[in-house]
Amino acid sequence: MNIPQCKEVEQLSWFHPNLNRHHAEALLIQNGQDGSYLLRQSTTNKGEYSLSVRCANSAKHFQIGWDGSHFTFGMGRFSSLKDFVEHFENKPLIGGESGVLTLLKHPYPRDVQEPVQYETIRVHAEWGNRPSSGSNAGRTDLSINSKEGYLTKLGGRVKNWKARWFVLVKNELRYYRTKGDETPIRTLDLSKCEGIKEDSSSGKANCFQITMPNRTYHIYASSSSEKEEWVEILKWKLQHLK
Repeated sequence: MNIPQCKEVEQLSWFHPNLNRHHAEALLIQNGQDGSYLLRQSTTNKGEYSLSVRCANSAKHFQIGWDGSHFTFGMGRFSSLKDFVEHFENKPLIGGESGVLTLLKHPYPRDVQEPVQYETIRVHAEWGNRPSSGSNAGRTDLSINSKEGYLTKLGGRVKNWKARWFVLVKNELRYYRTKGDETPIRTLDLSKCEGIKEDSSSGKANCFQITMPNRTYHIYASSSSEKEEWVEILKWKLQHLK
């Protein structure tokens, strides 16, 4: 028997109808926090749903059934998803084999204002495509989870400019002497960042600065578009963290 989709689900701001498991994990781990959650269609059981929840820096997935009148979760039955969420706002979910207890705290909205790069990759993910050209071709997971590339940085003590390999992962911006190095020269915790803005004081084109509690970093990119991408993502990350 074919059970129609629940209209209540389609109206939820945190329902992501075309998101698969892999990209749900990427969005929650990169952009969410413990207790962030979203609902998507199940990829294994047609007509059912999957609740993806971030807990302890990982993402767990829970199957939610729909029989045409009630939502089912394990032995529980709920007349609405509002009742389901209210129940697990106070009673934690058990995160699979890890045993991590997680409360539903932060719905991850479908229409969140994300940087253009994230939104472009999300569209590719939802339609089952990948970018066909460019430096990130075939690396959709990396594009969602981080940004990386060479930038040129002004030294702190010796005032000379040196190219460094920068990697943005979660709330950390790391830079390495060169691509492929295992240990970063330094890791900047963006949760402590005081500001990010374009920089015209250095005399370098495509320059921006990152202000940390003990130092302001002056950095320039190889092109204006690359600078804009870094500034946009870093500003969005900073706003989201705060």
